[in-house]
Amino acid sequence: KDKESTYSYHQDNFYLQAINSIKNKFPNVTLMSDVAMDPYSSDGHDGYVENGEIINDKTLPILAKMAVAQAQAGIDIIGPSDMMDGRVGVIREALDQNGFTNTSIMSYTAKYASSFYGPFRHAVGSSNNFGNKDKSTYQMDYGNSKEAIREAELDISEGADMIMVKPGLPYLDIISKLNQKFDVPIFAYQVSGEYSMIMNAINNGLLDRSVILETLTSFKRAGCSGILTYFAPIVSKILNE
Repeated sequence: KDKESTYSYHQDNFYLQAINSIKNKFPNVTLMSDVAMDPYSSDGHDGYVENGEIINDKTLPILAKMAVAQAQAGIDIIGPSDMMDGRVGVIREALDQNGFTNTSIMSYTAKYASSFYGPFRHAVGSSNNFGNKDKSTYQMDYGNSKEAIREAELDISEGADMIMVKPGLPYLDIISKLNQKFDVPIFAYQVSGEYSMIMNAINNGLLDRSVILETLTSFKRAGCSGILTYFAPIVSKILNE
């Protein structure tokens, strides 16, 4: 890890090598990837940090390099999750300039400053890097619903093919509002904290496994075209039983 997340687009990156291996073996599988600095940043943030502040414009070229590297490895859908202003347009331009005009962008349009990311942050070791700073300066205030509309308008105008709301269950109202206003595919991301909370309840006998499909159905009912969830392997088995 370093301040500029350079390993994220390095040719020896194990993640990029894994993408390439999967795509070569299963060429018809559609692959989506996340674009943000935090897994590779020594500061643990989604953007470039300077004097304790997130510098939006210094982050954008790094995100563009990440996106191009992922497209070169075989990614079909780029998912910028950083919440920097203007990143969709910069990534779209970089992809087009490098010949990846058919690579789609699913923008993390409404990504809220949420406590539900806790298990993920613990897994990637970013939660210990923040000090007195958190991600509320660039992620969205969970009390503000109007901002999601403005962010969606900007992302779509910059070239987003799909938009996403993250986390999922606490923001079904946001999904519904976006679905009513925009004619683009809308996705929900059921994040690590939601998954852990539900699985702990199931494992401790407090809830039945059927609650998994019940929560996923609520996303579809609110207007989602698709759902990103840690439950995918379990749900595939349930649906095939």
